[in-house]
Amino acid sequence: MGLLKGSFTFARFHVDGQLPKAFLNFINSRIKANSYRDVLKSTEEKRLGWVSLTDILDTDFENANYALGDYLIFSLRIDRKLIPPKLMKVKLMEEERRFLAQSGKNRINKAMAAGIKDKVKLELLTKLDAIPSFYDVCWAVGKNTIYFSSLADKVADDFVDLFKKTFSLNLRRFLPQENKLITKESESTEAVSLIGREFLTWLWFKSEERNGRITQPGGKEVELHFLKRIALEAGEGEYSQGVVCHGIHAELKEGKEAIRQGKKVKEAVLKITHDLNEWEFSFKADSFHFQSLKLPATDWQETPEDPSGSLLERIYLIENAVKTIDSLYESFLQIRYSPQWEGKETKLLTKWLEHR
Repeated sequence: MGLLKGSFTFARFHVDGQLPKAFLNFINSRIKANSYRDVLKSTEEKRLGWVSLTDILDTDFENANYALGDYLIFSLRIDRKLIPPKLMKVKLMEEERRFLAQSGKNRINKAMAAGIKDKVKLELLTKLDAIPSFYDVCWAVGKNTIYFSSLADKVADDFVDLFKKTFSLNLRRFLPQENKLITKESESTEAVSLIGREFLTWLWFKSEERNGRITQPGGKEVELHFLKRIALEAGEGEYSQGVVCHGIHAELKEGKEAIRQGKKVKEAVLKITHDLNEWEFSFKADSFHFQSLKLPATDWQETPEDPSGSLLERIYLIENAVKTIDSLYESFLQIRYSPQWEGKETKLLTKWLEHR
């Protein structure tokens, strides 16, 4: 429940499609029509639907207002029934022996075995309690953006499918290589696919160039530091080779050596300081996922007159962290696809790598 308290892990999605007229009425009817519904003695291995963010038992959204300013706030509930393999094995053996004793047969053919297995599975599913999981959804309507609190592909796929079924709108995962500033005609497909890693590698260099101070577009400065852990990798998939560096002294020399050998930063723990606020999180270059984002401390006191003030403040701080990273990425791309990259920036980066 990272939207309400604690750290927040999330992936971003773009919302595609035209929003209908009488939007809130449409949302109200559709979200309730696709809310989570429990079924006694269900044999479904997976059941999902929407629930209230502030009250996970409120599946009718009667006591919680999911419309919060320019945001829609709710949760995805996914219940799964998982049969332990050893339990399945024991019950299947018992049922097969019972079948042979009752039928007088000496063996079970393939079709019979499949039928017995299905029967045992359904009986176990009926008796098992489902294990529920909850995932926060923050829909920034005006920005056509959704922050979703899971990085797992299977969970994200379930979310995208239910979202489309509910609202008749498509979702696209945020990908750094789809930025309009990238001049794909002058780049290989592999180079474009790894642009996020090139950005994070450049960001490490920039963070040390002026003791953490980096100038954003418009002249504003942000302070950024790499902390604790930096993961570097060359190649993709089964052909990838990686190294993980810990610490801030000798170990990070290994990271610079890895860059000299062609590796790029794939993941790092970052600390950002801006406007007297401080964020810390693990950032993934390939997907721009934020993991365990720690928000700045606030002194906001929730009152009966303003029960949602604290949540809005947290969303504001989450979006500020995203905005800062996106702004730095824009700065990188403007340099990367300009004469400045070859003329100046790569020389400075090479000099930084040589410094021990």
